[in-house]
Amino acid sequence: MTIAIGISAAVDRVRWGPWEEEVTMQTRAYSRAVQEAGAIALLLPPDEALDVAPDALLDRLDGLLLSGGSDVGPACYGAEPHPHTARALPERDRFELALARQALERETPVLGICRGMQILNVARGGTLQQHLPDLLGHGDHRRTPGTMGNHEVRLEPGSLAARAAGAERLEIKSHHHQGVGELGEELIASGWAIPDEIVEAIELPGARFALGVLWHPEEDTASRVIGALVDAVRAKAPA
Repeated sequence: MTIAIGISAAVDRVRWGPWEEEVTMQTRAYSRAVQEAGAIALLLPPDEALDVAPDALLDRLDGLLLSGGSDVGPACYGAEPHPHTARALPERDRFELALARQALERETPVLGICRGMQILNVARGGTLQQHLPDLLGHGDHRRTPGTMGNHEVRLEPGSLAARAAGAERLEIKSHHHQGVGELGEELIASGWAIPDEIVEAIELPGARFALGVLWHPEEDTASRVIGALVDAVRAKAPA
């Protein structure tokens, strides 16, 4: 069976040579991790037509990977923007929230990474902490903009997060300044940062595969997390 994993695309302006254009893009690490797990990677640009009818796209996918990127717009969860909240991209927010909600409804395996974890939480009615340094008193989760940091996380024994990662404690690659506020409906926390206890993994009990991680497994060639998404699809594939 050929497995197709959709990866949500970022939207930004990019300059190369004499050209400056608005593009849909994503770092190659995501597609490489999906391909190395034995699946086809499909990049998903925002599409207003699919905001109200995401099944037309989900019918063509076996799994969904909600990628990292810009801050989720606070209006999506009824909040005013914090001074440190970066430029929101409403078209991306609407598209990914629609995909996340319907993927969960359809039992399509879904993995959210960093921003993607936050999208999963908001899709279930949760909120976000817009600037973690306000809560923690430090900016260790994003020490140097543009550079991944490292810290440890602990995962709930027996949780989907622990099974996907293949460990209950591991060192991860991190780059974010936002996190989970109130958990969305029926979601549970299953991973926490060491030592500050920020929620690093959430999941939906009883779902086929619905996991969000705040770290960046695509940047770690030894990580099993993205492969676990593909394995979840493969496990339910017809013989």
